[in-house]
Amino acid sequence: MNQTAKDRAIEILAVIFTIACVWLTAEERMACWPTGIVGCLLYICVFYKARLYSDVLLQLYFLLTSIWGWYNWAHGGARGGALSVGRLSSGEIGLVLIIVMLGTAALGRLMQRYTRAALPYWDAATTVLSFVAQYLLTYKVLENWALWIVADIIDTGIYFSRRLYATSLLYAVLLVLAIRGLLEWLTRI
Repeated sequence: MNQTAKDRAIEILAVIFTIACVWLTAEERMACWPTGIVGCLLYICVFYKARLYSDVLLQLYFLLTSIWGWYNWAHGGARGGALSVGRLSSGEIGLVLIIVMLGTAALGRLMQRYTRAALPYWDAATTVLSFVAQYLLTYKVLENWALWIVADIIDTGIYFSRRLYATSLLYAVLLVLAIRGLLEWLTRI
């Protein structure tokens, strides 16, 4: 995939907004949501051009969940107040793992069969992991960070292989920020 100067500029802006979003999320700041929305819009362009269609779908999902997360963080807590960090039960963790495995198999198969996706199963795995992690994030569930960590490790390799070097570097940074977020949120439980 050859990138034009305009493509690289859009990718770099997407990287900046995404890093800012994750940093703000680790700090539990409401500004993470509008910052993330801008990053999503930019990444829709980047991923469409790179033929990473599962990632395009994921960014559309992030747009919707960012609106919900913004509202829920402000009003989803007790008596309509701010939401606090919570945890999953062991049964819920098992359910999350089943959803990730089945979702990856199904989406990977669809992308392999019906699109020209570059890396259908790897792309599907990170999409499903991110889908579930984002859902958990909208409810301030601690375990969202563990899913982000796994997705960021895989995504770093995917984007490097597709020559999206700035995005690959972004996911290496996001990995560090996800570890930081996990450690920060652990102190809030």
